[in-house]
Amino acid sequence: MIPHVSRLLELWRIAAHYRLDTLFPAEELPEKARHALSLIRMHPAAWSSRERKNPLKLKLALEEMGPLAIKLGQLLSTRRDLIAPEVLQQLVLLQDRVKPFDNHVAKMRIQESLKADVNTLFARFDEQPLAAASIAQVHTAALHDGREVVVKVTRPNIRQQILHDFEILDWLGAALEKRLEAARALHLSEIIQNYRQIILNELDLTLEADNTRRMRHYFTGSSMMYVPEVYMDSKDVMVAERITGVPISDISTFDKMGMNRAELAEKGLTIFFTQVFRDNFFHADMHPGNVFVETINPSNPRFIALDCAIMGELSKHDQMTVARMLLAVMNSNFMQLILVVHQAGWIPPGTDQDALAREMRRTVGPMVSKPMHELDFAGILIQVMDIARRFHLEIPPQLMLLLKTLVHVEGLGTDLYPELDIWKLAKPILTDWIKANMSPVKNMKELGQQIPDLLLGAQDLPSLMIDSLNGLKNQSAWHSKQLNELQSMRLQMEHQQKRSWIFGSIMAILLSIAIIAPWYVSILLIVFSGILALWRIAK
Repeated sequence: MIPHVSRLLELWRIAAHYRLDTLFPAEELPEKARHALSLIRMHPAAWSSRERKNPLKLKLALEEMGPLAIKLGQLLSTRRDLIAPEVLQQLVLLQDRVKPFDNHVAKMRIQESLKADVNTLFARFDEQPLAAASIAQVHTAALHDGREVVVKVTRPNIRQQILHDFEILDWLGAALEKRLEAARALHLSEIIQNYRQIILNELDLTLEADNTRRMRHYFTGSSMMYVPEVYMDSKDVMVAERITGVPISDISTFDKMGMNRAELAEKGLTIFFTQVFRDNFFHADMHPGNVFVETINPSNPRFIALDCAIMGELSKHDQMTVARMLLAVMNSNFMQLILVVHQAGWIPPGTDQDALAREMRRTVGPMVSKPMHELDFAGILIQVMDIARRFHLEIPPQLMLLLKTLVHVEGLGTDLYPELDIWKLAKPILTDWIKANMSPVKNMKELGQQIPDLLLGAQDLPSLMIDSLNGLKNQSAWHSKQLNELQSMRLQMEHQQKRSWIFGSIMAILLSIAIIAPWYVSILLIVFSGILALWRIAK
């Protein structure tokens, strides 16, 4: 059953009102997409809509559809290589220029959440929002000691809409998994569930505050990135240090200030690999509204990380798998790539690994020899997903967040410095990390760190052994009892079969005699047979 039909009809109405079907030339779309968009024109709102000529219709439509639609627009806003310029201009506004909610509501939420009056909390509070996005909006303010701060406040009454939209996505994901092998290979339903939890976590700003403090700890004193300090936080409000910088997309400012964009792009990529491999804690929502650059020192600028609500972590096993896969691609060693994927358990038994290696070489190979501006990373990713579908590969859901982040990073890097040689920069970082993590000295050191826990656990070893032996003893006694009962049942069944065979033989003989004997004898035999049958049943 389709969930929340009224919500689906509302989304259909919004799409029809803003005539989203007119955004894309029909001849450039796949046939199924054309059929899907044609449904918009069937809604009565499309017949009288005046939004066909509105240059902001996509931005306004996604705003009206809600947080999940805005998130999708933010992701697409980094893909200048895929989105037409006139559409991209609208999507960029979704990064921090979403329609704000009333400032009086914002004040009430601050006071209720922080349990104090706004004038008590701040020496100055600016009612006009500095920025507004899908989940929250930001106001500038000043503390009583003079420190400039930003106050992030979550939007009211959006949780229920998010839950309803994810129930629709759950239904859609399950339907696609039933029909498409690619959806099953990607564990689409599980990915939707994971992303649902990620978005719900964004509604709790105490989690973002904890993430920000953790990221700040990792980059304390760094010349590459600065993370603002958090001063106050609650579920609906976070007060943090105000920074001075410009969005990563403001390339004209970088050029005016004489910044070296090549060095800046290399620094950004180094930060990404540092987050993924050194810290195992990476920013997973890197659209331009969340990544700024300091302007204080143009000769050696630092990145500024904002909005640490969506963060990613990998298991040690997945970290090593991703690093070895990337290194195999950089070395154009595609048999090694397949070996790594096989060891990770992603390849089902019986797969033609030679054919898989050839397909990966054909698809991924060109990535190594081309600069970023000549790569269609999203297109290559789609081809890799198609290979995964055809060869029945299992892609762990926890890696999909990393892939989403890679799409962001690649889009930002293409804009900042298209000639960046991503592989030349990444190869030594990955090589050093793998060597360090496969070092016998490091492994012995980690084992040494575990010795205290092992020694403490050893104290419980005698009691654990006794409990285990008693358990085995009790289990053995139970198995013996079960075996005896089964043997008894078997003997009873054999005895029953013998008696049934004898009884059946006697009944057959008596009935045979009754057929050929005189009538009075036949009656006596039939009566005797009936009594014998009743006695057999009663017994």
